[in-house]
Amino acid sequence: METKVHWVDVPTPLPTGPVRVAVTEHGVIGATFGPGDMLHATRGDVVGAPAPQGDERAARVAAHVGEYFAGRRRAFELPLDWRWTDGVQRQVLQTLERTVPYGRTITYGQLAARSGAFEEETEQHLAARAVGQIMGSNPLFLLVPCHRVVASDGLGGFGGGEAGMSVKRWLLTLEGHLPPTLDWDGPDVPA
Repeated sequence: METKVHWVDVPTPLPTGPVRVAVTEHGVIGATFGPGDMLHATRGDVVGAPAPQGDERAARVAAHVGEYFAGRRRAFELPLDWRWTDGVQRQVLQTLERTVPYGRTITYGQLAARSGAFEEETEQHLAARAVGQIMGSNPLFLLVPCHRVVASDGLGGFGGGEAGMSVKRWLLTLEGHLPPTLDWDGPDVPA
């Protein structure tokens, strides 16, 4: 079944440039960072185009994302279209979205336990690895804040290789979890 979307590219100060956010009649269905049309590259069932001028949903999404990157928004008040997720992936991502607010982090293992998605007999390191894979497959980057999920001994990983890790560090700095570096190019962060 094809999913009809409109997308909007929102300028950001991220080292990777704009964020692309895909919107359906039900809400935000996808978000990605980096160059190119990555939503189309990863979703073969997408039929879409840039949001037309005056599209109120796309304008609201762009406003919320822009306010977040300017340091003026801490929570997205946008409906999410979860149809690109299912099963354990959806359960873990919905737990993350509901329970880990701006400026907070959670480890992969803690999120595995909190979600209740894994059998108690599952070894903790295996559940944590599964959560890491789920974060890497998160179609709702930023709105479901996979950047807030960290390793027990550091930042952990992030999709997109070194560019993705730069994005994760930037977002955690914006949210006050990491201290700004001398080359910080974002808004003032909480002390």
